Amino acid sequence: MAMIPSFFNNRRGSSIIFDPFSSFEAWDPFKDFPFPSSSLIPRENSGFVSTRIDWKETPEAHVFKADLPGLKKEEVKVEIEDDRVLQISGERNMEMEDKNDTWHRIERSNGKFLRRFRLPENAKMDQVKASMENGLLTVTVPKEEVKKRDAKAIEISG
Repeated sequence: MAMIPSFFNNRRGSSIIFDPFSSFEAWDPFKDFPFPSSSLIPRENSGFVSTRIDWKETPEAHVFKADLPGLKKEEVKVEIEDDRVLQISGERNMEMEDKNDTWHRIERSNGKFLRRFRLPENAKMDQVKASMENGLLTVTVPKEEVKKRDAKAIEISG
């Protein structure tokens, strides 16, 4: 039992519970470098930096799915840029604070998020569709068939 770290408080009947996230702060491996770490992750994106988006390709389309719990479709923006870039962005605002409320913990992230994906050449950029239901954003980018070019034999001289 001596091998168990002391933070588990090995005493029987102890009411102290180890909570590894009770005073959790994100470790910044760049904090001691001469440049500010905020240059790596812009502050306006740090609130939702962990927004996860799945991208799968089916025979008919590229499908993107993003979990955005608590956001309304009006708070999310889906854009296509000229150079075949899909951009998904949005913002979750902090709840209005009431002077009579006592907060015990704040774990839900808030702030802006932005994700960008370069789409392949077979994406039909003019037929992109987006829908949002129960906090799940689905963006469907139809594919066009890429015509294979015929190979032309080149005679080797010599």
